[in-house]
Amino acid sequence: MSAQQRLSRLARLVPAGTSTAARTPFVLLVVLILGAGLLGLLLLNAAVNQGSFRLSKLEKQTDELTDEQQSLQQEVDSYSAPGSLEKRARELGLVPGGTPAFLAPDGTVKGKPQPATGDPEQEER
Repeated sequence: MSAQQRLSRLARLVPAGTSTAARTPFVLLVVLILGAGLLGLLLLNAAVNQGSFRLSKLEKQTDELTDEQQSLQQEVDSYSAPGSLEKRARELGLVPGGTPAFLAPDGTVKGKPQPATGDPEQEER
C-alpha cells in the first residue's frame, strides 16, 4: 500500500467540511462552565463579605464588653480598698479586733489575746 493510498483512506475518515453543528455542544459546555465559575465566585464573595460584617460586629461587641468589664473591676477595687472596707464594717457595727494571739504547733499560745472592744484608744495599746 503506497503512501498516497493511505492518505486517501485517512482523508475519507475525516469529514470534508467543518460543521458548526459539531462545535455547538462544545461551545455550550464551555459557556456553561464559565457561567458556573462566575456564579460560584459571586457566591463566595458574598459569603466572605457576610463573614466580614459579622467579624466587625463581634469586634465592636468585644470592645463594649471589655469596657464594661474594666468599669466593673474599678468598682470592685473601690469596694475592696482598706478605707472603704473599714467604713462599711463600722456601719455594720463591727469593731477592729484586739491584739491577736497565735497557737504554736505544740499547742502553746503566743501573745496575749484581748477581746475586741470598739474603743480605738484601747486598741492602740
